Amino acid sequence: MRKHKSRETVLAIMAAAAAACADSNAGTARAGLADSAASIAGAGSAIPVAAEMRLERVGGRFDQPLQVVSPPGDPRLFVVEQDGRIRLIRGGSVVPAAFLDISTRVRSGGEQGLLSMAFHPGYRTNGQFFVNFTDRNGDTHVERFMVSSNPDVADPASAKLILKIDQPYSNHNGGLVMFGADGMLYVGMGDGGSGGDPRGNGQDPRALLGKILRIDVSRGDPYSIPPGNPFADGAAGRREIWATGMRNPWRFSFDRSASLLYIADVGQNEQEEISVVPANRAGVNFGWNIMEGDRCYRPRNCRRDGLEMPALTYGRDGGSCSVTGGFVYRGKRIPAIAGHYFYSDYCAGWLRSFRYQNGAATDRREWKTEEEIGNVTSFGEDAAGELYIVTHGGRVYRMIGVN
Repeated sequence: MRKHKSRETVLAIMAAAAAACADSNAGTARAGLADSAASIAGAGSAIPVAAEMRLERVGGRFDQPLQVVSPPGDPRLFVVEQDGRIRLIRGGSVVPAAFLDISTRVRSGGEQGLLSMAFHPGYRTNGQFFVNFTDRNGDTHVERFMVSSNPDVADPASAKLILKIDQPYSNHNGGLVMFGADGMLYVGMGDGGSGGDPRGNGQDPRALLGKILRIDVSRGDPYSIPPGNPFADGAAGRREIWATGMRNPWRFSFDRSASLLYIADVGQNEQEEISVVPANRAGVNFGWNIMEGDRCYRPRNCRRDGLEMPALTYGRDGGSCSVTGGFVYRGKRIPAIAGHYFYSDYCAGWLRSFRYQNGAATDRREWKTEEEIGNVTSFGEDAAGELYIVTHGGRVYRMIGVN
């Protein structure tokens, strides 16, 4: 197995988003915006610094937040905290009582914890939402919950197990659940951890680790297999698999206007990557652990045939260590950034964007911010398509304009 590079540790306890740092000791002190430009996609040139992105703080200070999300057609914001609580922002203020508290069931710390939630497309009528967390043994749970008669409080007794996936190590849990425009639930799974994918999960069609999964939670008990999945008959691989070759997908999202799927996958030692594919394209192999980004990871038998190369990569210079994927802006408040996909890096702390046009990442920009945003763990999108930035230090920011 490839030896890992030795670097300074950025924090005593890394966030779940710092997926590369846990196995490669890749964290370094956060670089300022002026110092953090990196070459991407082999272009060999720095990203130009664009105008200032104006941000406003939303709610108060949260405890290691990892996600902000809204139900369809609902102005409220739900903030997922790593220790196992979901907090609710209503009318700009944080509701004192947690929407859901499963902290006694969650192992939290490092890359483990309550990692995400997703509202069923029919949440307004069925009250169902789904969470992804690591249990007290460190294994992945995807569970369904129901809202109570109080719309600001979930019913913890309504928990129903949907998926349980054993985790051999504490890192690379993936952790995102998200519904696609097709109504299916997508689940991002890391390769199971350690370093270099020692068990070969990324390329193993019999393993759920190192994959994007796709299941139908509106039919079956606890779910059914959508007929379009590449191994739907179970003959050549696990029926739940939608895409293979993932290392640790730290956030993916759907651009429903363009029917595209964006996936940010954390690298091992050298490259962070973002891939863009049609949302309805089944069976994509994103290459890990044959490739790391667009470079061969395996010293031998590195064949690119049939592998999807990323739309964008960047290296570990400038203090970078772990990509945080975001969303394409489709809101109405800031027309100047329409169609831009926003992303960050957990260690470097910059804010960047690009447009995906004609199969390539174009119009790449780095945005100044009035205050240093720090360790970005996630981006969020509300029901109106406006975007948010979530930081491990406890802040949630709304993007409100460009200077």
